[in-house]
Amino acid sequence: MEIEAVYRDLPVLETERLLLRKITREDTEDIYSYGSNEAVSKYVTWNTHGSISDTKMYVEFVLSCYENKKIAPWGIEYKETGRLIGTIDFVSWQPDQHCAEIGYALSEAYWGNGLVTEAAKEVISFGFHNMDLIRIQAKCLVGNVGSQRVMEKIGMSFEGILRKGMFVKGMHRDIKIFSILKEEFTDSH
Repeated sequence: MEIEAVYRDLPVLETERLLLRKITREDTEDIYSYGSNEAVSKYVTWNTHGSISDTKMYVEFVLSCYENKKIAPWGIEYKETGRLIGTIDFVSWQPDQHCAEIGYALSEAYWGNGLVTEAAKEVISFGFHNMDLIRIQAKCLVGNVGSQRVMEKIGMSFEGILRKGMFVKGMHRDIKIFSILKEEFTDSH
């Protein structure tokens, strides 16, 4: 499986409450709305968006990834409002190893409603059924209880802590790692 084969035209994925779709320039305001929130950016690798121009640069970067058939995020659209409320993606993929890693971010206004869990299940299903994956992992900074709960709810197993495993925002941070194998995943998870 080639990265270009999947990312040539990133498919729209649909769940009960969400559309996972390509990000567009029209999403800039919605992305800035959560990207500028320090609570949302606290546990991620990217910095809080200080201005709308930071968000515009991010959107242009994503559009370039789509155009060049590189790994890029799905925007998480909340069907009820039509607003983009976050992103989810395979932050890395090693096709020759049949392994990938997912990552996600969600607007604080939508936390605690199971929306990332819903999106992650769909992306994991896509990975196992359409990308020839046998292992999908996710990582979170120690202390990111919300993200850890998502990983547990989607059936991932805790594998351990990578001590000082990532240099984030000027310091080495401990990282929890979780994974799920294809044979452990069921679409009804």
